[in-house]
Amino acid sequence: MQTAAQNLSIQKKIAALSIVLFIIKIAAYLLTHSVAILTDALESIVNIVAGILGIYSLIVSARPKDTDHPYGHGKVEFISAAVEGTLIFVAGILIIYGAAKNLANPKVVHKLDWGIALIVITAIVNYFAGYICVKTGKKNKSLPLIAGGQHLISDTYTTMGIIGGLILLYFTNIYWIDSAVAILFACIISYTGYKIIRSSVAGIMDEADEKLLTEIINTLNINRNANWIDLHNLRVIKYGALLHLDAHLTVPWYFNVYEAHNEIDELSALLKNKYGNSLEIFVHTDACMQFSCAICIKSDCKVRNESFTKKINWCKENISANKKHDATF
Repeated sequence: MQTAAQNLSIQKKIAALSIVLFIIKIAAYLLTHSVAILTDALESIVNIVAGILGIYSLIVSARPKDTDHPYGHGKVEFISAAVEGTLIFVAGILIIYGAAKNLANPKVVHKLDWGIALIVITAIVNYFAGYICVKTGKKNKSLPLIAGGQHLISDTYTTMGIIGGLILLYFTNIYWIDSAVAILFACIISYTGYKIIRSSVAGIMDEADEKLLTEIINTLNINRNANWIDLHNLRVIKYGALLHLDAHLTVPWYFNVYEAHNEIDELSALLKNKYGNSLEIFVHTDACMQFSCAICIKSDCKVRNESFTKKINWCKENISANKKHDATF
């Protein structure tokens, strides 16, 4: 609950900050009539909407599990990120359209020195706000905070590029540079939106997080117990900040229910020590078969039927298969 409250508090501050930065950018546009600055200001509208959506998604995702949502409400974070990404992408396309029209009939800009100064201030504030969002989001495993932070940081880079173009315009008085800069960075904005959409859709569709899966497998390999003869059918699903892991664990056939359950507890404790209460684990135990002897590293087994042949090093390909391993893997 403390983590959710921290995420929500940061998201509210970012939404309020986005409104202040938008006002500053609009003031800079009214001073200069620069379409490049207007591009930056329009993107800030997306930041405001995204901030409001982020607050809503964090409130919903923090709700406890219920009978209608047995895995919690974390998926709403993916939906929020998808909407944010779509808004960013559409904003980029609209900016390109408007700047292209202005490119044909460039307009004179005014008071660029003041406009540049105001935009520099917003860029600095944006970067540090985005950095805090990403850092906190990764710590708390919050997709809305990470997505919002990445957007703010990318907004900073585009703003810096726009500032560079405005400085060039200031010294050359070549007015089509204003529209050209707007088009260039609108393309970058649209690509950022696409990446956020791609990431959120992957979460909604329960696409495997290969980085996370590799991390979990490495932890299991390093801390492997000799009684864990085999591990297969392992799957990890993300529900916002919650991780749900399913797996089949093969233990010696002669273990009673109590002993088998102890092995599950040890495996669960190993992973929860790394991922905390954000990880819930459901492990099904299987009894070893005769062909398991060839891959069994348990040296004190008194009922071994075949000689040990090789140790199976778990990897993404074999641990995810819905099949017990043998010496052919």
